[in-house]
Amino acid sequence: MSDHQGASEHTMHPLNIRFVTRWLAAAIFSMMTLTTYSATNPQADNPAYRWDLSELYPSPQAWTLEHDKILAQGDALDKYQDTLGQSATDMLTALRAISATKKESARLSTYASLMGDENVSIGANQERVQAAHALATAIGEKTAWLRPELLKLGPDKVHAFEQQSPELAHRFGFFLEDSLRYAPHTLDAQAEGVMAAAANVLNQPDLIYSQLSNGELPFPTVTLSDGSVVRLDAAAYIKYRQATNRADRKKAFDAFWAVYSAYQGTFGATLTTQVMGEEFDAKVRHFPSALADATFADDMPQSVYRMLVSEANRNLPVLYRYLKLHKVALGITDELRYYDLYAPISDLQSAPHFTADQSKAIALDVTRVYGPEYAALLKQGFAGRWMDVYPQPGKASGAYMNPGAYDVHPYLLFNNYDDFESLSTFVHEWGHAVHSLLANKAQPFDYASYSPFIAETASITNEMLLSDYMVAHAKTDAEKLFYLGKALELIRVDFFRQTLFAEFQVAIHDEMEKGGSASGERMTDMYCALLKKYYGDSQGVLKVDPAYCAEWAYIPHFYYGFYVYQNATSMAGAAAFADALKKEGAPARARFVAMLKAGSSDYPYTLYKKAGLDMATPAPYEALAARMTRIMDQIEAIKAKK
Repeated sequence: MSDHQGASEHTMHPLNIRFVTRWLAAAIFSMMTLTTYSATNPQADNPAYRWDLSELYPSPQAWTLEHDKILAQGDALDKYQDTLGQSATDMLTALRAISATKKESARLSTYASLMGDENVSIGANQERVQAAHALATAIGEKTAWLRPELLKLGPDKVHAFEQQSPELAHRFGFFLEDSLRYAPHTLDAQAEGVMAAAANVLNQPDLIYSQLSNGELPFPTVTLSDGSVVRLDAAAYIKYRQATNRADRKKAFDAFWAVYSAYQGTFGATLTTQVMGEEFDAKVRHFPSALADATFADDMPQSVYRMLVSEANRNLPVLYRYLKLHKVALGITDELRYYDLYAPISDLQSAPHFTADQSKAIALDVTRVYGPEYAALLKQGFAGRWMDVYPQPGKASGAYMNPGAYDVHPYLLFNNYDDFESLSTFVHEWGHAVHSLLANKAQPFDYASYSPFIAETASITNEMLLSDYMVAHAKTDAEKLFYLGKALELIRVDFFRQTLFAEFQVAIHDEMEKGGSASGERMTDMYCALLKKYYGDSQGVLKVDPAYCAEWAYIPHFYYGFYVYQNATSMAGAAAFADALKKEGAPARARFVAMLKAGSSDYPYTLYKKAGLDMATPAPYEALAARMTRIMDQIEAIKAKK
């Protein structure tokens, strides 16, 4: 989620919260902003479509004052060291102080991140982001003793204190149990301090990748079939890879991926450093692998990851059927090519248009199935200035929801082009926002955050409901085909493509864990083999040109740890929930909303099971394959009428 959002690819448990700073919609990989759009959209500068950061801090100066206050407050947290075992009251006092400091640090980070994304070229704003990161690292260093000290006390004493203090048990009980679970992987206080201090260094690969990909790549200029000249940055690539003219699509792919191919050595070094950092953490903390390390925080069975990959591979024939349908719909008589994937299969003459206000109305209609509480929170969000909606010069690209200001409300960044993709992204990100509002309302700060494993289900279910809604309300067969095609793409991108990414990540780590190397060229070869498998190259389904196999270098999600698999599992979970909401109504709604309200009060796999889904079994993935099959049946039935 939403993140990159910030920070976390792991469960965000109390007192160890790594807030997500960019819950990127799974289908949004744009890392550049089409800055010319704001000049043609009269709403771009309308305050009603700009967020109001004064609700966080009235000015940058006020932020600095609060930052300095929290820095001093954080610097004093080590005074609680060696006090936890004195009494239940002392333990509660220390945990309260740490929680309060981290809550304010998260709010500071939220403001810094949001202001930084308003214009990524303003140095002062980026310095504020770095200061917020440094503050979080400093707090981590000053509290690195916490878990080792709890483990030294042992479960008997901790449990005795919980019995003596109902507030300690209620507010911090899950955190305490989770901390005790870490016994085999926790170092002594000094070593934990070193690991906390290393956080800034280990975060650098993501920052370097972002700087290179967002601002320094020399994107080419191309001349399209209509004579227009386009600078093919990431935003333009996303636009023109959907071109109806096949030659233009090929030109966009050829030019764009040539840039990433030219820099694959640099991107390879960056990603290798990221992987080395993950392997370093696993080794130091005595995990058998980086995957075991990454899934431990969520108490996630590795069988979930393995089941996902296995089921995606088992259902590749369903994807192949879609690709063949896609080829026929495009009228391609020779080989289907990788650059044909994003071309729309509908012959809709005029693409649908949705203003931000229309998106609000549709979102309210689509999510009515969740009941009045959900609707009230959505209306509350729409009434406030929580969103920055349209592209602006220098604004960060993509879309995300930032939940870090617990005492205020979530903030959402969009780059709305008033098309269906913008509408779909809108309902996706507001799914995250209402999830945060529900959790904030039901949980204290310490349990209000949540795992991406749960988060993406909250948003992707919205997208599936939107797809069904748009098909049901389509006035013509051409409109239906348009929305059915988008629904298939959602599954291809959020399930099969994300699982391909997950398989790629495991392959890189396996390579390094066996003592091998992972240069940019080697990564391209590994990624190419997976592309060919997933898209049926050897079966004659789709031809993958090796020139495009540097695509891995474009994907920011590889810098978030083992994050991407959660997008794919969430897609499968969303399919099962969407089915249940339609078939069961109120009982399914109650289970779904209860899961969202739970925040991080339990492990995400357990919360899923309480809601009726076991993600370590084939059932959710079978529900997704069945959904994809139903959509293709609908398309073929419409085509048969012609």
